[in-house]
Amino acid sequence: MIALIDYDAGNTASVANALEKLGHEFVLTNKEADICRADKVIFPGVGEASFAIKQLHRYNLINLLRIVKKPLLGICLGMQLLSEYSTEGNIPCLGVVPGRVEKFDPAEVNVPHMGWNEVFQKKESKLFKDIKDGEFFYFANSYYLPAGEFTTAVANHGIDFTAALEKDNYYGIQFHPEKSGEAGLKLLNNFLEI
Repeated sequence: MIALIDYDAGNTASVANALEKLGHEFVLTNKEADICRADKVIFPGVGEASFAIKQLHRYNLINLLRIVKKPLLGICLGMQLLSEYSTEGNIPCLGVVPGRVEKFDPAEVNVPHMGWNEVFQKKESKLFKDIKDGEFFYFANSYYLPAGEFTTAVANHGIDFTAALEKDNYYGIQFHPEKSGEAGLKLLNNFLEI
């Protein structure tokens, strides 16, 4: 079973539609017990980082997400919250991966970064199995995690930034696979087959 975390700060409806399209059973939940029973966890996110962290505290999910041992996929803000800190609201995050989420410089590029962008693979990752390098995915973000040790793919919006990361059982993607056509569905399915 897949646990799709609903903490009132995620794009759960579009991710749920993608899971249904792929034929995977899931439970939409904010309950610790459901997440512990699941084989895989999907952690979506949209909106503002400090609000999202407050919601995770409200549902008592912070510590669980830090120690979960099953495959977990953070999507968009969900990926950013895996980092140590976000300058959006100046708030400590989950600290699963090192790094500090920064805002794109509006003097340099359009903010938010909206639309299709190429994703270039930097390290082998199970998420990108049978997906060509330079494939286009759909982004909607004003903040980014700089490329670092656990970055597996990058995109460029004035600077290279983390488009995907992987550390142990944690996976993260800055783009929205559920809005990225066939390549996005393939990537989501790759995660579900890990």
